[in-house]
Order: sequence, then structure tokens, then C-alpha cells
Amino acid sequence: MITRTSPPPRRRGLRLTAVAAPALLLTLAACASPGGQTPAAQPDSTTEPAARELAAPRLVASYDGGLLVLEGDTLEVAAELELPGFLRVNPAGDGRHVLVSTDAGFRVLDTGLEAEQHGDHAHYYGETPQLTELVFEADHAGHVTTNEGVTALFADGTGEVQLFEASGLADAVAAGGLDPLELRTHESAAAHHGVAVALPGDALLSTLGTEEARTGVAVFDASGAELARDERCPGVHGETVAAGGAIVVGCQDGALVFRDGAFTKVASPDAYGRIGTQAGSPESAVVLGDYKTDAEAELERPTRVSLVDTEAGTLRLVELGTSYTFRSLARGPHGEALVLGTDGAIHVIDPASGTVTATIPVLEEWTEPLDWQQARPALRVDGHRAYVTDPAASTIHLVDLDAGELVESVKLPAAPIELATVAGGH
Repeated sequence: MITRTSPPPRRRGLRLTAVAAPALLLTLAACASPGGQTPAAQPDSTTEPAARELAAPRLVASYDGGLLVLEGDTLEVAAELELPGFLRVNPAGDGRHVLVSTDAGFRVLDTGLEAEQHGDHAHYYGETPQLTELVFEADHAGHVTTNEGVTALFADGTGEVQLFEASGLADAVAAGGLDPLELRTHESAAAHHGVAVALPGDALLSTLGTEEARTGVAVFDASGAELARDERCPGVHGETVAAGGAIVVGCQDGALVFRDGAFTKVASPDAYGRIGTQAGSPESAVVLGDYKTDAEAELERPTRVSLVDTEAGTLRLVELGTSYTFRSLARGPHGEALVLGTDGAIHVIDPASGTVTATIPVLEEWTEPLDWQQARPALRVDGHRAYVTDPAASTIHLVDLDAGELVESVKLPAAPIELATVAGGH
């Protein structure tokens, strides 16, 4: 059932820079005004510092004990925020905030990023980042998705889904509470490790399952009435959205595609051919996914990836010659599929042909750890910029995808674990 809670009335050349750890909440000192001039000192000490113009959106990296807010062009630390526990980070969907999964639920991090749209581009301004006290309470906070401008939060411990208009989050932060948001909730039939995706018309796609087994997905209308279901997806896990609004979820034997109001099962060529992590692009009808075939492995290190064509209903496998992990998949600005291999390179794949068109060296060779919570290199993309973390060296790298080369490397004050772009790019 879905219920509503209404509110009351290019720097070329490689540079390795050591960045000193700032205070718990870094004040952006001597920020320039958007016009490039330094504002005069104000007699009122309560006056907020002016935002300064930025060349790129910010990103957030988690580490053991806190969060780092980074500038997207220089990779310099804008703020270091202490927070205990294993932290997961996801874009909130509004281009400014990041949702941090904690024991209490999804806590809102304000990166201080402001974007002003100017036709086909945006100008960015940065204010002081802060970890707010705003929390979407959730028992075992899980997956976060944004589609159709609506963000969906899944609580694995209860199966509850919370949905809200992403554009309203700034008002909630300003008010210091959730009242400005018109929260909707959906109660799954049973608690499970799941995911939900908002659909047009306040409809919802959500996974089906229990703590023992996950079986498929169902679609519900705005009132919570079930419109359709498909349980041909054992071990359902992960989701992404492709061109035309097609939604893909992974299964132990392939994938399910929900497109134009109907489900299509895309079978793996192997009896056990598991897809659990996907990366989609609005520029492509083809979804990039992982691909595993050993159901008994403690840790399988696959060397093939899957390409699911949501229009043709087909699946293609691509051999990379190197293994990768669940933090290795992303999409480029033109829809190209990107995979960060344990050989240290980004492998660029044409999603239409399945051909590896380029490799971009970034790191030294590395080995995936056994525990999924242990840090390993991660790949995230925002526009034409790709970001790659190297936790072993406490370093983050910036790659120019158009030029196909590494342009910046910066030493961080802590080893990064997860990485989220504020704009929400894969």
C-alpha cells in the first residue's frame, strides 16, 4: 500500500598533490564572489560567507570514520566531516545533496553546491558543506534511486519504501525537518534486500521477496494497487534506467526489463548467469551489467560483462581479460560502457557492438578483497569527467574521457571507500 504524508498549511599533465585534512567542518575562507572579486569584510559576524564560483560539481567520498566533500575539478577537499560507522553514499537526486546510509537511516549531507542553468550548460557555486541533522529513518537503509524526479529509499529491515520529490529536499533542509516534503510510503509484503524505482503518474516498481529468497518485481499504481508482476527473476538485485525509460533489474539467470508497461525476460546463456550490478545511460538502450557464473564461489572474480539490449531483448557477453568489482561499472557522456579492471585501466566498450574501443591506464594492478565492505577502487562519472579512487594509496584520480587520459591525481587525508557524484552520474 502506498500512503501519503502531507505537509502542514583541464589541467593537462599529471599532478600528485597532498591535501592536508581540514577541520571537522571546513570554512571556505576568502571565497571569491561569482564575479571573481573578494567581498569586503562585513561587520556582522553572523553574515554567511559568499559562495564562490566552481568549475565543476562536487563529489563525496566516504572513509572509515567520516566523509570528504571534494571539488570536482581540482579534487581538493572542501570539507572533512567526521561520522562513525560504515557509511554508504548516494546522490539524493537534486544535484546538491547526498544521502548517507547510517544505522539510523538516510542522513542528508549538504554539499553546498548551487547550480544556475544557462541553456545547455550550468554555472556552479560553492558554499560551506555541512552534515545536516535531517534523517529519513530506516531500518537497515539500503538502495537509493531517482527516476522521474522522484527519489525512492528502500529499508531492507522492513521493506518500507519512502518516496519524495527530489527538488523539494532543499526546502526540507532549510526547515530542519521533513514536513515540506510530501512523503509517500510503500509497504512491501515482507522485509528483504530490495530496491524500488518511481514511475510516471506516481506509480512504483518494487522488488518482491523475503529475507530467505527474492523472486521478482511488481508495479503498483498511486493508490498501492498492484498493476503487474513478474517473478521470473530469482535473486533479483540492483536496477538501472536506460534510454526511453526502460528499467532493468538483475537476476541469477539474466535480467528483467520493464519497458512500455510490460515485462521482458532476458535469459543468460548459462543456467546460472547472475547479473547483480547495472549501469544505464539515457543515451543508450543497452545496459551494462556484471556477469557471474559460479554459484558456489566465496568470491568470484569475473572477466566478462553483460550488455542487455532493452529494445531487442537480447544479452551479449564481452570478455575483458581482466576482473572487476561491483564498484567498477559506469557510463560515459555518449552512452559508452566503462569498466574499471583490476589491471588498473578503464575499459571503454561500444554498447552497440560490444567492442572494446579503448583502454585508459589509471592505477597499478590491484586485487579485490574478500569482504565487500573493504575498500577497493571505485569508478564514478560526471559528464566528461571520470573519477577513480585508489584506497591503497589514499588517492583519487581524475580522467578526461574525451581525451582518454589521466589529468589529475590528489592524495587524500584518508583512504576512500565509496564515492558519489552530486549530480548523480554513473
